[in-house]
Amino acid sequence: MTSEPKKINVSITNIIAVASSIGMICWFVTDFLGGMVLWAISYISIIISILFLYVFSFIETLISLIKKRKKTSNIKLIAYGIVLLSMVTLNLYKSEIFKSEIVMKAILKDDFYHYILVFRKDNSVENQINGFMGYSKTIHGKYKIEDNLIIFQPKPYTNNFIPDTILIDRKQNALFIEKDKNGNFRTQKEWLNHFKIEKIQNDFCCMLTSKEIEKQKNTKN
Repeated sequence: MTSEPKKINVSITNIIAVASSIGMICWFVTDFLGGMVLWAISYISIIISILFLYVFSFIETLISLIKKRKKTSNIKLIAYGIVLLSMVTLNLYKSEIFKSEIVMKAILKDDFYHYILVFRKDNSVENQINGFMGYSKTIHGKYKIEDNLIIFQPKPYTNNFIPDTILIDRKQNALFIEKDKNGNFRTQKEWLNHFKIEKIQNDFCCMLTSKEIEKQKNTKN
């Protein structure tokens, strides 16, 4: 005799749990595509529906476990577990736990966007862009210091708004990004021609000082 194949019991609640969990994960992914807030505003009816179905499914499962003491479906548990794991992973990725120490942070604001340059001890740099309707994006790059210049390789921007070389002016507490027609940096503060340094660590100052000392030694030799 041949045994009959097992029938898979797929209930409506299982379908809701899986579908809403997939929707939640897709929403988490949009954090890398302009920001979750921007997508929530743009597709508010879809996001609200996903959230409603997910919360409904999660509460229904809790009631079944606590009040009715029923054994819940493994499909639901796996779906909820993946959503929870995705949420934890996203927050860990965005946190400072596994990142190098910040040595300097500078900001530039215009009418619609805020650009925050975050320099780290391992010579990595992030351009954190925050804008209208919750838009957010982070572009990564590398930097090195030569004299009082910061040289990006590659630069943390996709166009020429931030050049590959910027000037550090510690007296004015600014990073200047514009040059005149002679190729010299314009060091008079104007709108959108500089980043305001909001935070600078001693480690970064030491990096600048050591470069200046090294240059003086080479000049004497």
